[in-house]
Amino acid sequence: MAGGRIPDSFIHDLLSRVDIVEVVGSRVELKRAGREYKGLSPFTNEKSPSFFVNPAKQMFFDFSSGKNGTAITFLMENDRLSFVEAVEELAKRAGVEVPREGGNEGPRLVLDGPLDALAVAEKFYRSQLKTHQPAIDYLKKRGLDGETAKLFNIGFAPESWDALTRLFPEADGQRQHALDAGMLIERDGGGAYDRFRNRVMFPIRDTRGRTIGFGGRTLANDPAKYLNSPETPLFHKGRNLFGLFEAKQSTKAELPYLLVVEGYMDVVMLAQHGIRNAVATLGTATTREHLTLLFKSTRRAVFCFDGDRAGRSAAWRALEQALPEVFDDRECRFMFLPDGHDPDSLVQEIGEAAFRALIDNAQPLSDFLIDELLKQVNLATREGRARLPGLARPHLEKLRDGALRTLIIDRLLTLTRMQRGDLEAALSAAGKAASSATGDDGNDRARRVESPGSKPVRIALQLLLEAPSLADKAEHLGQIAMLNQPGLDILLDSIEFFSENPDASTAQWLEMNRGTPRGAALARVTALPLGISGDLEAEFLDCLNLLRKRAVRERQQALLDVARERELAPAEQSELMALMRERAS
Repeated sequence: MAGGRIPDSFIHDLLSRVDIVEVVGSRVELKRAGREYKGLSPFTNEKSPSFFVNPAKQMFFDFSSGKNGTAITFLMENDRLSFVEAVEELAKRAGVEVPREGGNEGPRLVLDGPLDALAVAEKFYRSQLKTHQPAIDYLKKRGLDGETAKLFNIGFAPESWDALTRLFPEADGQRQHALDAGMLIERDGGGAYDRFRNRVMFPIRDTRGRTIGFGGRTLANDPAKYLNSPETPLFHKGRNLFGLFEAKQSTKAELPYLLVVEGYMDVVMLAQHGIRNAVATLGTATTREHLTLLFKSTRRAVFCFDGDRAGRSAAWRALEQALPEVFDDRECRFMFLPDGHDPDSLVQEIGEAAFRALIDNAQPLSDFLIDELLKQVNLATREGRARLPGLARPHLEKLRDGALRTLIIDRLLTLTRMQRGDLEAALSAAGKAASSATGDDGNDRARRVESPGSKPVRIALQLLLEAPSLADKAEHLGQIAMLNQPGLDILLDSIEFFSENPDASTAQWLEMNRGTPRGAALARVTALPLGISGDLEAEFLDCLNLLRKRAVRERQQALLDVARERELAPAEQSELMALMRERAS
């Protein structure tokens, strides 16, 4: 196989060459159903078809398993192929050769050199652990046995400045690979030295089992007790989880849950006690990328934190990241440990069964959210009850419509003693905007689009992904771009992409954003039912018009606020008059 990265432009062109109906139809029996094709899901044992292929979007949607995506995604899921293997399979079907960037430099992938350096380092550290008694004694003191150490390939970096460096000679470029992998540090005057010294080493693997970095625990009085590999093209702390590969290898079925802890030894000791589905963040707070990674492997994430103030603060930050990612059958729970314990020490004290019981009794996200908000109000007073919806609003706005949001609103109804209509009005910032929009033009469709629970940005994006040719109809984008509106950047970038690539499909746009938070957001929106059967162009333009009017209102109000503080400059006065005329017209 030729070396180098597959260019994005080739993937874009490949998806335009293949027909997803033919690709899926070669593996699933499909029947036409209106503008789509349907069949039985290849991912579940359903008896009634809920698997659809949309030839216009060049995408599949499986409502029984929640999977959706492009022809590449289908081959990865159905045939258990890697991304590269799926691209090569499609290229073979299309009769084209897969090009590689940097392909003339040799038979290796661009990152194989650093990957090889990391593999060499892992083997070296493992061999060093066998002969270094202080490191062995430390692990035994922590309660670790040899089988568990072998399972996680734990090793030891000797107390030397060049023990690892000597394994990578400069002559053939091997040392540069080790530098690129973050294992060595370049000296100012030339040469290099070992990054990790006198540390127990924990290899960090990606979902394919390749070592992409390390975490090292010092055996000395180093103020940096734990040291991670630096950010490299292979390793990103905010996008990887220690122990995820090992957890997935522990079962062939989908993991019932993943327990998210904070430390390497927490994961290792839990595994030793039979709890194999624990993962750890790598010295950083939980990110949206972490959640995306978690929900690719399970439907339930249980976050485990210390019960002190710092632990609850960390849990709250994780909750804020989780809110946009919890929908359909996804679930987040929060587990707090007794004072003075971490998962490592607690599981050794109480054993597997009692620890699993704590996991089973973890607090649901909705309960944790409400309990933390209640600490800020006094429900015994009217004023306290009146404040609660305002505190809850920004968090509810991050949630997608669904059962979880409904349950939280029902709980707020009980706590505030409000009528449902009054509470929903207090919770919905969109409701106020809807009233303003109605006062502007009285358009029935405008009221429907911007009613509580409905979002113009989302609907416009749905319509655009349904009919990319709508991008050519978009107007007033400069004004709309001034809005501070969640998701607006995705909508505007999507319009720009389809305007510049009039023959592109929705599948191509999703593939270009694969593996990013934006890609996940686009996939979620694409999978939503459209719910509009009329004039798509009129609906799309109405959404943009609503956003434009909102931008005009916000800019006018901003100028009026400035005018209360100082005299407007001539240019600002002219802009304000123009905005007022625009709203009056």
